[in-house]
Amino acid sequence: MGGATETLYSVIRRQGITRRSFHKFCSLTAASLGLGPLAASTIADALETKPRVPVIWLHGLECTCCSESFIRSAHPLIKDTLLSMISLDYDDTIMAAAGEQAEAILEEARAKYKGKYVLAVEGNPPLKQGGMFCIDGGKPFVEKLRSMAEESMAIIAWGTCASWGCVQAAKPNPTGAAPIDQVIKNKPIIKVPGCPPIAEVMSGLVTFITTFGKLPELDRQGRPKMFYSERIHDKCYRRSHFDAGQFVEEWDDECARKGYCLYKMGCKGPTTYNACSALRWNGGVSFPIQSGHGCLSCSEDGFWDKGSFYDRLTTIKQFGIEKNADQIGMAAAGVVGLTVAAHAAVTAVKRLTNKPDRTAPPK
Repeated sequence: MGGATETLYSVIRRQGITRRSFHKFCSLTAASLGLGPLAASTIADALETKPRVPVIWLHGLECTCCSESFIRSAHPLIKDTLLSMISLDYDDTIMAAAGEQAEAILEEARAKYKGKYVLAVEGNPPLKQGGMFCIDGGKPFVEKLRSMAEESMAIIAWGTCASWGCVQAAKPNPTGAAPIDQVIKNKPIIKVPGCPPIAEVMSGLVTFITTFGKLPELDRQGRPKMFYSERIHDKCYRRSHFDAGQFVEEWDDECARKGYCLYKMGCKGPTTYNACSALRWNGGVSFPIQSGHGCLSCSEDGFWDKGSFYDRLTTIKQFGIEKNADQIGMAAAGVVGLTVAAHAAVTAVKRLTNKPDRTAPPK
């Protein structure tokens, strides 16, 4: 419990880490955050001088996939994040304590770091029937959430469950599961959606808060711009096939083997904001589209209620500069022909309308 007053640098030096390795760690962290080369020295200075950030991690209705993703971070390594960069004082999934002992630790951390700790929330609270669908420590989770949020510095909503509601809030939502911002109104909330979020996005966010002592710039939906400012479609390596009108028509057809675009197979990359196509998963090895499956749009609000995962989007207009060049030319010619015909018809109507009536008696 006293470890939060130490700096990351003092902790890792005590663990036998050399200064050279420390600066290498700072450089890799700066790169993973998309910061410039000078940011490495800023990170190093912050981690040498600033106390570790106390974090309290709660779990509501969820499947623990966010935690599973978080512990697989490669840049920075999760052991560096958990054991050195932050002071994780409560997380009932990975802590040794349980029952009354765990609840006592939670209350002690709440009092000791009043107004200074980050409340990380994985999952969401059910609101119907007084929140009785999720009991934590003998009381509804929504009560625990409100109590811990009161004394927090800020809240991180891990994953789509906490950010948007996810499958628990899918129609007809019998438990009344709700995203965090529908319950907590008076604290800054950072939404990190994804089912789960990318490991390096989670650890990168923690690194940013530790380094700069502030929250990152957020978009209008409350997501960190550094990770959610671009669509997966924008950096997808299959984008050139989309622009060329080259699509997979059936699973495992010849076009699929050639790596063509998966848009017609239901890929939601054109409407999904996330870093999957840039950071990728499992230490940068791959991401769903690279593995041959379309994006499910799991980081977007209401993705469970927007129809089948394999229904193509109907609002996206592809150009098809190669495959459809002849068709586009014929269509253009057809449009020109129709325009000429329409113009001739309008002209004829005007002439008939303006033609003098020869049957009328002279004035």
